Amino acid sequence: MQAPGRFRRVREFAEAGDLSGIVSDALGGRSRIVGVDRLRGGSKKGVYRVRLDGGEAASVIVYRWSDEEDFWPGTRADDATDPLAPASGIAPFLAARRRLDEVGARVPRVLWADDTRQRYAADVAVVEDVPGGTLEALFETGPARADAALADLARTLDLMHRHHAPRHGRVDLLDRGGVALGSSCEQLVLDRARRDLDEAAGRDTRIGTVRDRLDERLRELRERVLPRAECGLIHGELGPDHVLVSADGRAVLIDIEGLMYFDVEWEHVFLRIRFGERYAALSRPGLDQRRLDLYLLAMRLSLVAGPLRLLDGDFPDREFMRGIAEHNLREALALLP
Repeated sequence: MQAPGRFRRVREFAEAGDLSGIVSDALGGRSRIVGVDRLRGGSKKGVYRVRLDGGEAASVIVYRWSDEEDFWPGTRADDATDPLAPASGIAPFLAARRRLDEVGARVPRVLWADDTRQRYAADVAVVEDVPGGTLEALFETGPARADAALADLARTLDLMHRHHAPRHGRVDLLDRGGVALGSSCEQLVLDRARRDLDEAAGRDTRIGTVRDRLDERLRELRERVLPRAECGLIHGELGPDHVLVSADGRAVLIDIEGLMYFDVEWEHVFLRIRFGERYAALSRPGLDQRRLDLYLLAMRLSLVAGPLRLLDGDFPDREFMRGIAEHNLREALALLP
């Protein structure tokens, strides 16, 4: 795989002194910060575990949305009309949390939030620290608890996917009366996949040499998809690393800013990729196989182009991101007839 061009910059992340006022505003000055850890994995916002002394909670999580925390080069402006674009910001976060609460999905409790930027140079939110870790980690350390949480996740997804809207779009956009891009989910996916294909072909010769065949395959799969009148509520990027497990065994959804109404097959394709053999617990009858076929190839191409784009910047976990691109490149090629 060709190495993309990239730049390095010195980023200024939040430290205990920066977060003390936020925590004081959230908890009323009852707690003293004894430690701050910036959690790995975030690419659009900073996620900090703040350890406390003297209050009711031993720790809280602080979300911080600012340019310093955004590792996506050239995508600073969040286009809320494009449901497939990376979503970020306190407005989509709060809108998503409200909707998930309404349908009965478990998400971290918001203790405090501020989007005024009058006291802080970023949008910030303080949420509960769910103590059980991620479902991904629990698969290795506590298989029995993981199985119970996976079953709870399946129930949560049923609640979400049965919550319908007549039109696709991100929740925060639709709540404001906005209209999303694209005439349909399948057309939006096709258009996005062809852009991802062009980008990937320009970065790696293995894609470039079969670009026309992949493009033809995408258009062929799109032609097989029949129109649909409604969309379900989906997370959009739900891997086991985006599910925490609460003390009582509930599946708790995080990184929810991209919550949208869309074809549930888009969610199921991602679930199948990320959960692997454990996807059987999440699979459901009645999915449209034609949509699944189109969306699988489109998702594979997205998971090549997106990581390579991220590597144009200074994202720190570079080998991990290269591995995602390499794996999905091979999987995309394997889908050619």
